[in-house]
Amino acid sequence: MLLVTFLEGSQPRNGVLDRARGEVIDLSRAAAELPRDMSSFIALRAEGLTAPRRALHSGKARLPAAKVRLLAPIPRPARNIFCIGKNYREHAKEVQSLGPGGGAAQAGIPQAPIVFTKATSSVIGPDGPIPGRLGPTGTTDYEGGLAVVIGRGGRGIARADAMSHVYGYTIINDVTSRGLQRRHQQWFIGKSLDGFCPMGPAIATADEVPDAGRLRVHTRVNGELRQDGCVADLIFDIPALIETLSRTMMLEPGDVIATGTPAGVGMGFTLPKYLRPGDRVAVTIEPIGTLENSVE
Repeated sequence: MLLVTFLEGSQPRNGVLDRARGEVIDLSRAAAELPRDMSSFIALRAEGLTAPRRALHSGKARLPAAKVRLLAPIPRPARNIFCIGKNYREHAKEVQSLGPGGGAAQAGIPQAPIVFTKATSSVIGPDGPIPGRLGPTGTTDYEGGLAVVIGRGGRGIARADAMSHVYGYTIINDVTSRGLQRRHQQWFIGKSLDGFCPMGPAIATADEVPDAGRLRVHTRVNGELRQDGCVADLIFDIPALIETLSRTMMLEPGDVIATGTPAGVGMGFTLPKYLRPGDRVAVTIEPIGTLENSVE
């Protein structure tokens, strides 16, 4: 299933997106016993999906998708977004001049996952404007990628058990101010500006993605294909990331892990192709869909 958070009127509600019919099933009407916020819904794990599956096939409580506004599927995560830097070999090469802190040069492939976070206040939904004007250096860049949503929490999760903790998958655009990234010699500030974390359009539940390694990430700017990567090319795969993070902290339902971005970011071109006002950035990963945002 494709789970969404949407607005019809003023109250955000959970829903199921039926892309084939261009409709959203309103779970507040079809399954009123379920939690109204996505994080609490995710915490129910498989038990919470029974009623939405019935609703999907009942034909009831449907709204035209064109008549509602999709928000980020988790509009305000409980914790910062966990992100993995330089997790595709070709991307690691194109940005090696930044180094781990955003300044000094460092060649080579990371020997362990590089972990940083994005503030929850940076999250916006599909079609929400990316406020590039907030970046003071004119170096706003895109980084499309697959994100994992944790369903069953835990600490000390073994690699062999890691995938059983995955609730589903969504898309993240790890928008970055490269100038701030360099200036502050670390990644948090340059990646946590308000609106610099588009997420969505939906969470594809794990049963929709039997092999995440086969997913492809395509990022287009104004229709031009910039990024084309396969999740199988991750340096540290999803089980390794879950194992690494859970060694030192308790992962919780609703945690979001952005797995990294393929080569083709704006700063990687000989003449950098940073985002400008009026640009449209579209990140596509099927079966999740396309996350598209304009730049202002």
